[in-house]
Amino acid sequence: MSITLTDQDRPELQEAIEQMVESGFTGVTMRVHDERGEWVGSAGGRKLGETVKPPTNGHVRIGSNTKTFTATVMLQLVAEGTVGLDTLVADCLPGFGLDPKITVRMLLQHTSGVFNFTGEYYDDGTFAPGIPATTAGQEWVDNQFKTYRPEELVRLALSKPARFEPGTDWSYSNTNYVLARLLIEKVTGRSLGEEMQRLILGPLGLSNTVVPDTSPEIPEPHTHAYYRYEDAGRQKTVDVTRQNPSWISTGGDMISTTQDLHTFISALMGGKLLPAPLLAEMCKPHPKVGYGLGVFLQDAGENGGTVITHNGGMAGHGALMYSTPDGSKTLTAALNYVDDAALSLAEAFQKATQRLVKEVFGGGQAGSADAARPAQ
Repeated sequence: MSITLTDQDRPELQEAIEQMVESGFTGVTMRVHDERGEWVGSAGGRKLGETVKPPTNGHVRIGSNTKTFTATVMLQLVAEGTVGLDTLVADCLPGFGLDPKITVRMLLQHTSGVFNFTGEYYDDGTFAPGIPATTAGQEWVDNQFKTYRPEELVRLALSKPARFEPGTDWSYSNTNYVLARLLIEKVTGRSLGEEMQRLILGPLGLSNTVVPDTSPEIPEPHTHAYYRYEDAGRQKTVDVTRQNPSWISTGGDMISTTQDLHTFISALMGGKLLPAPLLAEMCKPHPKVGYGLGVFLQDAGENGGTVITHNGGMAGHGALMYSTPDGSKTLTAALNYVDDAALSLAEAFQKATQRLVKEVFGGGQAGSADAARPAQ
């Protein structure tokens, strides 16, 4: 039986999330499950300018944590024999002109080389923009409720030069996971949402987790998300809590809660969703970055060992998800904040996650900036 702990029982955790608010986040809710029991705390506000704290199990757009759910569905289909990790994607998805060497594994591990449809950052510091919804300012606001179909996102990405030959390097690309969605839908004949329900949400009872497709709604209760931009020389901040998430699709569109994220990552790492050999494949890191198949592997520092993680940001909402490799200790969090084109909170986000991992999983530094990379 889980013991529920209060702020007074874990003052260091409450202080950590209050410091996140002081560093610029609007609100933070965090949930920790470990040998001491369950701790849940919140800090900051549900809305800008309000003192009402975020709901302790509110809904949040989880951004790139969507990738971990999607990779798990794909690996479950591998376990069922529907598809293989070395299946050639172009054979299943003809008509896109995909490089014939790209495999399912390359999609899940970001080694396909396909252009990132939300924009590509190159090593020399240059940036190649993607779809209009991810450009700065008024254009993002104007596209807040526009529907993008996944095929449209893929075709845009494939109209750009590939970053490298498939399998020769690593580069984070949301396009990989939209291709994964299309492949899942092609080989099963069902929507990703239906397969997610059949394989994960239903079996685990994740009733607060949503695959929204094009719906702009987010279930109550929830915090509010914001976007700041410059218009005619003036700063504007708008509420973007309601938005059509099809612009990011399977790169980061799902909605969940800290409780459901805990249940999911604990079950996944505990071996309840995948056979042991496929879970081992999922957690086998790429040598360049430490990315497996839909998860990052991160060193938690001295005495902390390895943590399995994926974090995400989604235009003013964000989510953290960390677990020990056996699923026995987890940290999940929901964030709301004011997003902007300059990603002004990126440094604060990185420092905060380092501190949280140190507090919960052990001493030392939390790892590379890539572990905190948001959806965009």
